[in-house]
Amino acid sequence: MNKGVLYMIIAGFLFASMNVFVKMLPNIPAIEIVFFRSLISFVMSLAYLKAIKVPVFGYNKKLLVARGAVGAVALTMYFYTLQNIPLGSAVTMQFLSPIFTSILGIFIVKERVHPKQWIFYLMAFAGLIIIQGFDPRVSIKMFIIGISSSIFAGLAYNIIRKIKKTEHPLVIVFYFPLVTTPLTGIYSAFNWTMPMGYEWLILLVIGVLTQFAQYFMTMSYQSEDLSKVASLKYLTIVYALGFGYVFFDETYNWIVFSGIGLILAGVILNVWYKNRLEKNQKQI
Repeated sequence: MNKGVLYMIIAGFLFASMNVFVKMLPNIPAIEIVFFRSLISFVMSLAYLKAIKVPVFGYNKKLLVARGAVGAVALTMYFYTLQNIPLGSAVTMQFLSPIFTSILGIFIVKERVHPKQWIFYLMAFAGLIIIQGFDPRVSIKMFIIGISSSIFAGLAYNIIRKIKKTEHPLVIVFYFPLVTTPLTGIYSAFNWTMPMGYEWLILLVIGVLTQFAQYFMTMSYQSEDLSKVASLKYLTIVYALGFGYVFFDETYNWIVFSGIGLILAGVILNVWYKNRLEKNQKQI
């Protein structure tokens, strides 16, 4: 196992662990959890940027702020689904974001989608319909919120693509908590739920886990080709199913598992096929 693969496996495990801790805070509003997570990330990111002497505010401030805003909406919706539906189903719907990223990319960054990729998209959507239709714990409301979270995440990733040539990656990371912290902080101030006892520790753990997960994910992409490590992020759903069973007594029937399998197959095949196309283009 090379370093890049190991880094991505660690990142996936840390993200999945963060999901578990979010689900352990059913009494804290999702926006408030996002606020604490962003505050911790803000402090850690700012300290690191200062340490390496990188200008923190970047150049394309409008798009950087837009990335932070849509990211805040996506994360809040995602945390809300984590709190209200089974862990595996919530994480599965979130993994549609790569598909929405590609679809939105047709219009935002003018990236071409090969006709065969639509087959993989249809596989993933079919899996999602199976989950929503056969898991009674996923209501129409939660279904819409989960899908919306993936769409906003896809929009955020497209903005990152548009500014990747002008902004330092760490500045892009920093703008997420820079924008999210005041937005979620103002809302939380008027809808505050005071954390009690161990909940303070859980909130701290969520922020730290997320920051380190992002660090290892970045290290993975820097160490290896995308084709070797990108699909490994989908191991998170395997962790989610295991954690849901162990910590929350969540069970799934074979129909729901088939839906999850279709989504994973569609997304992973899409990543594999895109990487193969890129390799062929380089060889020409």
